[in-house]
Amino acid sequence: MLSTIEQFSATSKSNYLARLAMFNTLTQTAFDSVTKLVELNLSVAKATLAESTAFTQQLLSAKDPQEFSGLIATHAQPPGEKVFSYGYQVASIASAMQAEFNETTQATITETHHNVMAVVEEAFKKAPAGSEPAVSLVKSAIDNASAGVELLSKGTQQAFGVLERHLTTTANQASQAVETSAKIAARK
Repeated sequence: MLSTIEQFSATSKSNYLARLAMFNTLTQTAFDSVTKLVELNLSVAKATLAESTAFTQQLLSAKDPQEFSGLIATHAQPPGEKVFSYGYQVASIASAMQAEFNETTQATITETHHNVMAVVEEAFKKAPAGSEPAVSLVKSAIDNASAGVELLSKGTQQAFGVLERHLTTTANQASQAVETSAKIAARK
């Protein structure tokens, strides 16, 4: 049977390795999400350049002012849908990242709490009689620390939820604004 010091040491090492693995996973998740955002932005930039070139060619080939203004009116509406789509894709990337962050941190928190409580339980089995209040105090402190970390995790979850809602709302508003301006341009 391991001594209490060896158990604490083994648990500390296990918890350290779990946190290291968690940070590696979180870093990789963040990197993957940034990569997706960069790829999305490059894709949007390429598509915008191609569309702008084609639209400019259409404008230059217009035969009269009515055809010219008609082209402008028809071109104004699609960007609203594209803005909405872009916002949705950004929100989707952020949501996936948040879900992965939450899953990773929750698993690490649960594992760490379980490991610490197992060592504390084992150590307190060997505690002298009359030390029950101290044992209770230590367990309470560990539970409170775990509750604080869980509260922080839930706060982070809520922050990502708010970000996702704001991105979706912004994309919807931009889409509506573009549609409204396209309707106004079409009436002129």
